[in-house]
Amino acid sequence: MSLKQKIIIIISAILFSSLPFSLYATGWDYLQPYTLSLVLLGSFGALVLAHLSIVKMRRYQTKLEQSEERLRLSLWGSGDELWDWKIGSSELYRSSSWLHPVELTPESQDFPPNKAQIHPQDLERVSQLLQDHLDGKTAHFEATYRLKGADNNWIWVLDRGKTVAFSANGKPARMTGTLKNINQLKQTEEQLQLFARCLKTISDAVVICDTNFTILEVNPSFSKITGKSREQILQQRFELSLYPSAFMHDVHKQLAKTGTWSGEIQEQHQNGNIYQAELTFDQIKDDQGNVTQYVAVFSDITERKQREAELHRLANSDTLTGLPNRAQFMQKLAELVSSKTEHALLVFDLDNFKKINDSLGHELGDSLLCKLADRLSSYSKYHRKLYRLGGDEFAIMLDQTNDLHHITSLAKELLALINQPLLVNQHELVITSSVGIVLFPDDGMDPQALLRNADTAMYHAKSQGANRYLFFNDSMNKLAVKRLQLENLIRHGLKEDYFAVYYQPKMDIVSGQLVGMEALVRFITPKGGIVSPASFIPVAEETGQIIEIGEVVLRKACLAVKGWIDQGLFQGRVAVNLSSRQFSLPYLCELIDDTLQQAELPSYHLELEITEGTVMQSPPQAIETMKKLRARGIHLAMDDFGTGYSSLAYLKQFPLNTLKIDKAFIDDMNTARGRNMVDTIMTIAHNLSLSVVAEGVEQEEQLAMLRKLRCDVIQGYYYSKPLSDSEFTQFLQEQKARRIKLSAVPV
Repeated sequence: MSLKQKIIIIISAILFSSLPFSLYATGWDYLQPYTLSLVLLGSFGALVLAHLSIVKMRRYQTKLEQSEERLRLSLWGSGDELWDWKIGSSELYRSSSWLHPVELTPESQDFPPNKAQIHPQDLERVSQLLQDHLDGKTAHFEATYRLKGADNNWIWVLDRGKTVAFSANGKPARMTGTLKNINQLKQTEEQLQLFARCLKTISDAVVICDTNFTILEVNPSFSKITGKSREQILQQRFELSLYPSAFMHDVHKQLAKTGTWSGEIQEQHQNGNIYQAELTFDQIKDDQGNVTQYVAVFSDITERKQREAELHRLANSDTLTGLPNRAQFMQKLAELVSSKTEHALLVFDLDNFKKINDSLGHELGDSLLCKLADRLSSYSKYHRKLYRLGGDEFAIMLDQTNDLHHITSLAKELLALINQPLLVNQHELVITSSVGIVLFPDDGMDPQALLRNADTAMYHAKSQGANRYLFFNDSMNKLAVKRLQLENLIRHGLKEDYFAVYYQPKMDIVSGQLVGMEALVRFITPKGGIVSPASFIPVAEETGQIIEIGEVVLRKACLAVKGWIDQGLFQGRVAVNLSSRQFSLPYLCELIDDTLQQAELPSYHLELEITEGTVMQSPPQAIETMKKLRARGIHLAMDDFGTGYSSLAYLKQFPLNTLKIDKAFIDDMNTARGRNMVDTIMTIAHNLSLSVVAEGVEQEEQLAMLRKLRCDVIQGYYYSKPLSDSEFTQFLQEQKARRIKLSAVPV
């Protein structure tokens, strides 16, 4: 039964219950027709009024249901959750929504009621905010915090509420509110904060402009780089003071075309200094793809540019003289060759510069090079044409000329300039030079060939005497090729063991008995036969291969002597030559120790021959090395005495055992002057308690004169040529047989 029907029945019952009273009052018999009509009409009116009330009530109820539905749909659509907290009973009601995985105890004494789900780091703050509202300090409760879901992941929420009912004593009795999931919003906020921090701390300047280049915002680095404050430049047009206004117009065109522009610029700091920057402009577009702003990023690259310039200077300049170096020279030469520009190269070095370094010191040698570089570079004809290639080697590059007369005149002027005295550290030095000259394209078609041929011409000029210049020609090239082939042959010979040791006997001049021998290197190739020492030794000295050759000779000689001693054929010493490169090795003594140990040869049986020129390169160092060798029991001999730069002051300090007289003096003994020279050398040696060995003795007359001059030992073809290992074994056997025969003869 509907509400409407119930109301009608109630009203009808009321009306009809009043009829008996009316009838009783008036009497049924006396009831008139009009009276009855009035009663019925009144009853109908009452029914109409009741119906109207029912309709109005029904409309109100419908509106209420619609309002509740709208509220429910709105909350569902917004993603918010409703909560209702009865504070006194600790009952918490929550509408079902996105947070349904969160499980709360409906009746809990926790404060806040969802305390167990609030992140520990947020709990104190949320509790304080809630308490402040309950105490009436705030009109609303509002807090953002992390809430744990059933999956144990934390999500950010916005919790809002308000007290809606109070108890009789005025204390809050009920609170209602909403809970909103703001996790995505919070992540976006954190990203924005991160971006903001990055913009503040980044070292690059960031400028945001509108499409007319009006500055909207800048970061702190902008002020640091430019010296202009943020307030000074906001709403000002972005301009570069050192560039015309058309420059920014070009930037705008490029942005419209490609969406980006980048380049290196120069700008003036607020303090007046000029700085360099790397500038980039990019477009900012909205969701519809329309350009709304430009963002400019620029970094101060002044220091980097300065470092690059310094590195370029260091890479292309000689650190000692400041002249362009070899790298710059090769680059310029390559450019001239590539453009097929006629040019000439003058390559020169200083004669005997090594001796200056060794005798006066490297510091003085460096000062000499600097003073010479200053002198030459200040000469107008060499301006921007002079290069230092390394060491004491320089070059002059003359572009767009192959005029032989002009080049020759310039070479003569160059030699004259170099030959002028130089005052260096209170030393007046007069130096000479050798110049090699090449022409492009006649003397080479690439930079390497030109420089190589210029070096070749320079070495040939040096071989002809001091202070000379020489143009390159084909015959020099052939010699250079031959030298290169010999260098490769030496390298191959060391690898394949083509170096053998021959031995030339040393005979006592009085007894005629063998007292020792000199080990001489021989280069024997399978196809080419013996290569002359005069050919390969200078090349090996220059390339450094002489060190390895010397080690081979020392090792083979020690092993051979050990074998002859074990056979009872020999008890003397083997003399091994030390080259200047070997003698200057820092590990020379250790090398000799290892060789003797491996051969099991006592040091007494080894003699080392050192040339006069070698020890005079650095006498103090030579004396130190020689003392170390003598301490090991090794004998020392000075080879080719009298042919080098000898010094009697040093000679008496050298811990020598023997002096060897060069063959050139022996050959000259047929003259009185020559005999006197040999006699003088022998007198000096004997006065210093040194034995004397005469080299290159070939004639009976020479032997007789040397015997008169009291020479101790002779060596040469008079007794024997250098012998191979097997030949020397036979020679030793013959010597032994002779000694046995002589000992058998009765005295």
